[in-house]
Amino acid sequence: MKRFSMLRCSCALVFAVVPALVLASASDQDAIHYREAVMKTLNEQAAALGQIASGVIPADNLVAHMQILALTASTALIAFKPKVAGGKAKPEVWSDWPDFSKRMMAFAQETAKGVKIAKEQGVNGALPAIIAYANDCKACHNMYRQNKKGEH
Repeated sequence: MKRFSMLRCSCALVFAVVPALVLASASDQDAIHYREAVMKTLNEQAAALGQIASGVIPADNLVAHMQILALTASTALIAFKPKVAGGKAKPEVWSDWPDFSKRMMAFAQETAKGVKIAKEQGVNGALPAIIAYANDCKACHNMYRQNKKGEH
């Protein structure tokens, strides 16, 4: 168990440090691609949680999906720090940085709490958190994400 905890800490450190080092020397397009990859991971985990919450798939991996969501959420703000316009991010991300960063940090904190709830209470206990994540994502996207042609 101790070895697993050390491995988790090591992985968390790698996920926190490596992206920052990579972005320090990355081109603008690389920064946009990295940011989009992080946001895509959040979207995919939210979709998996939605399927679990609706009963489409078994809840066997609930905690794992919650953990991935929380870990990714904890790194998402870093992906926007290069302040490179482009992709689906609206310029307001950077012009209203205090609000955007506050939302992203709150999302990271809430997803971390959701992991604990999922571990202790399962899908029924986590359902309100999953719904709240979806609403938080939508609200933030409405303000800070532009849709590309053909998207709704």
